[in-house]
Amino acid sequence: MMRNITSALMVCLLVASCTAPAPESDTYATFMPVDHKILAEGYDQYKETDIRTRRFKHDTLHGVFGEAKRWKAAAVGQSIEGRTIFEYTIGTGPVVVLLWSQMHGDESTATMALTDIFHFFEASDELDAFREDLLSKLTIVAIPMLNPDGAERFRRRNLLDIDINRDAMRLVSPEGALLKARRDHYQAAWGFNLHDQNRYYAAGSQPLPATVSFLAPAYNEEKEVNASRGDAMRLIGIMHDVLAQYIPGQLAKYDDTFEPRAFGDNIQKWGTRTILIESGGMPGDPEKQEIRKLNYIALLSALQAIAFEAYPHKSLQTYADLPFNNSNRFFDVLVREVRVQREDQWFTVDLGFRRSEINNADATNYYYRGSLSDMGDLSTFFAYEEVAGSGMEAVAARVHPSVFSAPAELQALDPVALLREGIGYVRLRQKIGPMQQKGLAVLPIGETQEVADQVNYESQNTILLRSEAGMVKVIVHGTVYDLEQDADKIRQRWAALTAL
Repeated sequence: MMRNITSALMVCLLVASCTAPAPESDTYATFMPVDHKILAEGYDQYKETDIRTRRFKHDTLHGVFGEAKRWKAAAVGQSIEGRTIFEYTIGTGPVVVLLWSQMHGDESTATMALTDIFHFFEASDELDAFREDLLSKLTIVAIPMLNPDGAERFRRRNLLDIDINRDAMRLVSPEGALLKARRDHYQAAWGFNLHDQNRYYAAGSQPLPATVSFLAPAYNEEKEVNASRGDAMRLIGIMHDVLAQYIPGQLAKYDDTFEPRAFGDNIQKWGTRTILIESGGMPGDPEKQEIRKLNYIALLSALQAIAFEAYPHKSLQTYADLPFNNSNRFFDVLVREVRVQREDQWFTVDLGFRRSEINNADATNYYYRGSLSDMGDLSTFFAYEEVAGSGMEAVAARVHPSVFSAPAELQALDPVALLREGIGYVRLRQKIGPMQQKGLAVLPIGETQEVADQVNYESQNTILLRSEAGMVKVIVHGTVYDLEQDADKIRQRWAALTAL
């Protein structure tokens, strides 16, 4: 049942008598017929509920778009492995807006948002007049999942091991050649290049992640700003103002160094006003469902700013003031000022941990493989989770002295008690797969597997934090468990292991 959105919440549509403000003013909101809050409020009724995680396949995606009543579907090409690449079009307006996502197969946040936008335009409710007016001004062309072979494996590159976003000059990949052909076919006025970036970027020098980053790509080495690139900058300014009300301080600008092989830079050069959107990290949002919603809000806001010509009335200053991404400034976990031992001496350091996602066999799920990625003075770094290590010691976990044949034999062991004794590993003769180890605070290892006996840089060993009262926390593959607060969670996951 669609939620009622009252017309009282809507801002009146443009009337012909409106007088345009000076170009460098910031009164663009006058030209925006629907407030972003209305778009956000109605989001849940348009969200595609069959896609809830970042790992989904070509068949799932196009099953969603296969429900189209208003969108027109066209098979416009094939991947190397023979998967059909579809294009979806809606609207009859003279201004063509081209959106493409997942040219990197493991960057799916915007693809999820495109499914939600698909449902928004398929719906019929109190916003019908707005939809019809917008679609009379725009022709919207979406190519979701440009790299379906990469998406099938949830990896960046295509089946040729080519980064499609570095193939705009040679056009070796069929996917890259297709994107160039569709841009040329439409001579698109606007292009949205939709990506994900790693979660370790900070928004400038502030201790906040760059949750969404924008770029109006340069079209030459000199980074000149012509009318087309300037329009892209103005539109980014509008999207920034919208998203800043949801994630203040978490917006940034992507590196604008000219890359002659990249599609964004070249499409800008070919005359399409091009905008890069990079979805980064957000605390408590590992599957990027909140960032998905932010993409939805930003893109719909951008579409109406284009349709109703709000962007010429936005100052360039907002774009200029956006901080650049500050690369690799974040850790998943940062333990500050904890003591570690070397040669019978204790030294106070910071410990920074990062996690990598390792796909399961069919790339539908993943587990973390984390390591101590830096140690020393990390006072200029930030983290999604910080631990105050003052007054504590970091020590490597030990191995249980016994060898067990099967998980069932572990039922008598209390994992929390083991950790309090400094034991973070048990030896098992039966091999346990990494997906079965997911979420464990005490890890099963092989009969002869060696583990580090001290806290080492780049090691993947389990690390315990010890206070005067004893062991208080454990860090396993970059995840922190408090031995008091997380005791039930630790035991529940252990019980799942011993039931195998």
